[in-house]
Amino acid sequence: MNPGVMTPGARDLRLDTGARSQVALGRVSRAAPPRTQPPRVRRSLVARWLAWRWSVLTSPLLLLALWILATAQAWAPEQILVPPLQVLAAAGELADSGELGEHVSVSLLRLVSGFAIGSLGGIAFGLLDGLSPRLNAYTAPSFQVLRQIPSVALIPLFILLFGIGETFKLVIVAKASFFIVALAVHEAVTSLPARYLEVAAMFRFTRLQVIRKLVLPAIVPATLTGVRIALGRSWMVLVGAELLAAENGLGQMMEMARQMFRLDVVMVGVILTGLIGVTLDRGFRLLEAWLMRWQRV
Repeated sequence: MNPGVMTPGARDLRLDTGARSQVALGRVSRAAPPRTQPPRVRRSLVARWLAWRWSVLTSPLLLLALWILATAQAWAPEQILVPPLQVLAAAGELADSGELGEHVSVSLLRLVSGFAIGSLGGIAFGLLDGLSPRLNAYTAPSFQVLRQIPSVALIPLFILLFGIGETFKLVIVAKASFFIVALAVHEAVTSLPARYLEVAAMFRFTRLQVIRKLVLPAIVPATLTGVRIALGRSWMVLVGAELLAAENGLGQMMEMARQMFRLDVVMVGVILTGLIGVTLDRGFRLLEAWLMRWQRV
């Protein structure tokens, strides 16, 4: 056989091999280019600081630094603007004597008692007022007028009516929380979509079943928000009432210190009032998130 002459079988084998090579080359050429990771962007120092979990302490630290600077530069007399270390020493003195704990516990007990009365009354009134247009027509004018009166403005009247005993503090705290909670519940009830009531009527729910199975679950988020706002407002009103008329409590401690020119003790009360208010708000936010955890499912 002539080596230069290719047999039909060898020619077919060569063509098949060439075709396979072309297909392989086509696959390689059509393959996607390798992915390249995007270049990492360097975040600024401010962005990294804000992303840090402890960045919430920025404003308190700045206020503390400003306080230290003001006292070091004597921007105000020491009798008016006391140094932070002196305030810290006064707080330790009050804590060691047990006076600070006594005042705080009395104030918190008043807050819990008055707030419970006012918020429960506000929930009941807001629910009934929202479900009954006839009742709302009778109560709306008086409710709106009384709601606009600041609680502090009623302190002299309440002192004349109830004296300066515990009843006065409970009433002023209950008033501060009642109107906020009642308004939140009333707005939540009246904002319910009409289709909810139509579905309840289709299933022939009784009045009690409508309230228990439809209205109450629907108004929980708005009610919790109103209760949280009312809690903070009640705390501020209580401390203000204790400043004016009280025998003990955090506000009374600050007032007695003012009369004795103990500005360090006054600052202890001011800082502690703010810290307790923030703690109450944060704690209730956590409770609210836990109670509403079904919304995230």
